[in-house]
Amino acid sequence: MSGYKDQLIIDKLVTGRIALLLKHPFFGNLATRLKLVNADDWCPTAGTDGRHFFYNTKFIHSLTPKETEFLFGHEVLHNVFEHMLVRIGNRDPQLWNIAADYAVNQILKDANIGDMPKGAKGENKGFQDDKYKDWASERIYDDLFKTAKKNGKKFLEKLGELMDDHQEWGEAEGEGKGGDKANTPGKGKPIYTKEELKKIRDEVKEAMVSAAQSTGASNLPGALQRMVSDLTEPKMDWREILQQQIMSTIKSDYTWMRPSRKSWHTSAILPGQANDEMIDICLALDASGSISNEQCTEFLTEVKNIMDQYKDFRIHLWSFDTEVFNPVVFTPDNSEDLLDYQLGSGGGTEFECNWDYMKEQGIEPKKFVMFTDGWPFNSWGDEHYCDTIFLINNPYERNIEAPWGMTVQYDED
Repeated sequence: MSGYKDQLIIDKLVTGRIALLLKHPFFGNLATRLKLVNADDWCPTAGTDGRHFFYNTKFIHSLTPKETEFLFGHEVLHNVFEHMLVRIGNRDPQLWNIAADYAVNQILKDANIGDMPKGAKGENKGFQDDKYKDWASERIYDDLFKTAKKNGKKFLEKLGELMDDHQEWGEAEGEGKGGDKANTPGKGKPIYTKEELKKIRDEVKEAMVSAAQSTGASNLPGALQRMVSDLTEPKMDWREILQQQIMSTIKSDYTWMRPSRKSWHTSAILPGQANDEMIDICLALDASGSISNEQCTEFLTEVKNIMDQYKDFRIHLWSFDTEVFNPVVFTPDNSEDLLDYQLGSGGGTEFECNWDYMKEQGIEPKKFVMFTDGWPFNSWGDEHYCDTIFLINNPYERNIEAPWGMTVQYDED
């Protein structure tokens, strides 16, 4: 394509971003930070990596002005929800990409942002279904997976094709600098190291906060309001909440006792806490691959530090994927072994197996703490069985909230 025609495409894209900025400032603000990069050599439609907006000139030429606005909004939401950075684990890549598109397109439709691009026959070039209103991409994936498992490949063929390019960005472990390649047209798909992907994630978060502060977040769709709130509002440290919740399982009794010889430098007799009641809790570790061994050790270290303050306790600890395994009971007699517990590794994630196990074993804890990524395959479990705390470690979906119980976000220092 000649330089003149390419400039016309760039002008069309710039005009689309300006229109989005005027009509929907938050989306337009995030769109204008993306550098426009011609990707005719590898991208058939459009795509993003969090820093760039990759485009195919023929595809952009086929769009109306409102479809161009929709496309920018589409790529912005992929960045906001970090779809290009999510570890899909055992998920089917094609279904995951479709689920991600359903999630973002529904938000754009509800916010009345542009028009979804049309195919040659006038059909939507993309995925949208009002059924998925307010659904996260993980929940949509589970729904699609069940249907695909039942109906096979015919179901996938009927769904159609993606509106934009969803090639994975984060496969590189070497020294490649994706940013350098992405800045130059015709250099191929960008490749990023894990360190670069983390930088991109942080850049997107900073851009979201800046956009919300400059344009206001009150008119944003609910999912985006929650994300902005999560990034801007101060939260209690998960360690403090964990300690408070475990301590709440026993009564706080005080006894008048003379200080030990070590404190006889003072004659005062002060009330001291008598921690004689047993702490009886269950801990479940998600072994689907979302929790690292280092994070597991940090969590168990915090639990041990809390337990060391009490005379009597019983901790039922196990790992789980679609079933419970490696169950161990810890008391003051073997508490030193707590930090040697092996997480193990598993496959899918079925939260319900934890409640099945407790019921089968006759275990009725005062508190049940699950350390997980917050992506159950089916339900979140039995909300009526015991007090439950979901400690969620998911850097890719920071707005996950359990439908019941207490949700606590795990943050690494």
